[in-house]
Amino acid sequence: MKKVALAFDLGGTELRAALVSDKGNLLSFSVVPTHAAEGPAAVIQQIELLAGAVLAQTPDLSPVGIGIGAPGPLDPEAGIVIAPPTLAGWYEVPLADILSSRFQLPVRLENDANAAALGEWRYGAGRGARSMVFVTVSTGIGGGVIVDGRILHGRRGLAAEIGHMTITNEGERCFCGAIGCFEAVASGTALGRRATARTRQFDGSQLRQLSGDADVTGRHVVEAARKGDAQALELLHGEARWLGIGFTNLLHLYSPDILVMGGGISHGFDLLQEAMTATIRDRAMPAYRDVPIVPAQLGGHAGLIGAASLVLRSNE
Repeated sequence: MKKVALAFDLGGTELRAALVSDKGNLLSFSVVPTHAAEGPAAVIQQIELLAGAVLAQTPDLSPVGIGIGAPGPLDPEAGIVIAPPTLAGWYEVPLADILSSRFQLPVRLENDANAAALGEWRYGAGRGARSMVFVTVSTGIGGGVIVDGRILHGRRGLAAEIGHMTITNEGERCFCGAIGCFEAVASGTALGRRATARTRQFDGSQLRQLSGDADVTGRHVVEAARKGDAQALELLHGEARWLGIGFTNLLHLYSPDILVMGGGISHGFDLLQEAMTATIRDRAMPAYRDVPIVPAQLGGHAGLIGAASLVLRSNE
């Protein structure tokens, strides 16, 4: 009998579920918009319904347990979601205990960024590494750190808030309230904001054409750069410099064997790589300059695969 786990990726926008094999393959999958504003009871009901939909796709397979990645802050040891800003009304919710009672299965809870890091480490770009830093560059910046073969949790699982390193004393205020966070200057949102400020509606620019003359996003910048647009290429060069500065800090802090970049902006990795690595060469101490910086391999499924691995590879 094939060993499988039921996995959930609970986000403020989408709730995703899959049945995952011990080889890291998705055997069934389903997704719905998260009822994030309706409180824990409504979302937990969604989880139950989605589980039924996923399990119905593979009626001959029974999961050995449940792994769930959820937005932090959360306590993975206690299985408690503490107070995520993207889920209304969630305060000290014992999600692991609730789901274990409902499904009569063991449940493991992990920060969503850590779950994605585990997925890439065990089944993706970080396979074989003893230590790894995973950075996701998308709407915000998050990630997870594997140190000597273990995920770095820190007190109450709150370690490695990568996006909130202070890397400048200028720029837009981060949603956390601080000035100069890595996320505030280098996320896809920040890149889109810079592109929007550099253009105007109906100016005929490639960026505004791709955005339908609405606000420009980071993905539009990558798309325009692929078409050779000079303005987009200049914006990406600036983005690569900020990423290089942040990555240099992470190399110095954690000394990983490899740094893996995921998230929506990683789709432009090949366009960012030269300027990123040049910045790292300029700023990193010599012993850190040869650490490979590589794109993620699992795409949007990294969190689901990593969450499943909490159950499937719990002895590691």
